[in-house]
Parts: sequence; structure tokens; C-alpha cells
Amino acid sequence: MIAFLEGVLLAKTEDSLVIQVGGVGVRVFVPAGLLSSAEIGSVAKVYTHLYVRENELSLYGFGSQEEVGLFRALISVSGVGPRNALAVLSAMSADTLRSVVGTEDVTSLRGVPGIGPKTARKIILELKDKIGTEAGSPESLSALSEVDAQVIEALTTLGYSLVEAQRAVQNVPPDVLGVEDRLRSALASLG
Repeated sequence: MIAFLEGVLLAKTEDSLVIQVGGVGVRVFVPAGLLSSAEIGSVAKVYTHLYVRENELSLYGFGSQEEVGLFRALISVSGVGPRNALAVLSAMSADTLRSVVGTEDVTSLRGVPGIGPKTARKIILELKDKIGTEAGSPESLSALSEVDAQVIEALTTLGYSLVEAQRAVQNVPPDVLGVEDRLRSALASLG
């Protein structure tokens, strides 16, 4: 298998990178966070998972081996394909996914495009014992508070993507309390 790729980033599409490795351009589907931070012309290194189907070979890339492990855990869930798994990892960080599974937060998973309530429950049920949850850590609890959920909902209603909204909420200082104040702070971080 291909464990990782390292080469010059030639191009970006809406969901993938094209990395030149040894004279060959390899298309790698990546999460939104990695896609937005990648710069054309720079050297890119991605840890990969080769997805093989009867008439499809697709390469999925991530910024860390931890994310590859989470991707593999997600696609092991019945009804979750590689595109859905990539959408989950685009919408939330590895730590957030662990805490969502640990706290059985179906609502957060349902916010991911392509993940309905049945699939969200299935992900939580099947991954609860597999991905070492961090439900007790203060950081993960603050990421999933009711106030933050309301702020994320307000930001997505205003037209921001789920990924942008979650990043903005993560940038809000923990001493800022209340939905309105946290929303103002999140909007300020979005520019």
C-alpha cells in the first residue's frame, strides 16, 4: 500500500490535491482543512489510504496518521463510504470527533453533509470502543457545549460552512460566555 506521498503540489480542486511524485501527478482526496492550507508550488506531504472497489481506485490523504486511522474506522461502519468519512473529517477535528463519539452527540454528526440521524447513531455505536474517546477533557466539553452548538447553527444560517463555523467557535476565548457574545467573537474571527 501507499503509506504517504511527498512532492510538489501542482493543483487544487474543490476536494483534492494533485501532487507530483517522481514525475507522476497523483490526485489525492483530502479534508477541507488540509485543502485550504495547501499552497500550490509548495512541498506537500500527506498520509494516505488507498480505497479499492471493483471499478474504482481512490487515494485519500490526511495531515497525520491519526486522521488516517479515524478515516479507516469511519469507513468500517456499515453505510459510511469514503466520501462520508472525508466529510466528517472535514467538518471536525480528530479530537472533536472523539468527543462527539464519547458523549454520543448525534446532533453534531447530523450536521455533517450526507450523515443522517440513523448513520450518526450507527457511527457512535460502532466507534465508541474503537477510537479512544476524550469525553472528559475540558477542551472537548467546551467544543460541544449547547451555547457553541447554537453559535455554529447561527453561523451556518448566515451562510458560513460548517467547517468555517466550527473553526470560528474554536477561536473564541473560553472566558467569553453567552450565545450573543460568543457569536460576536466568532464573527470577528471570521473577518
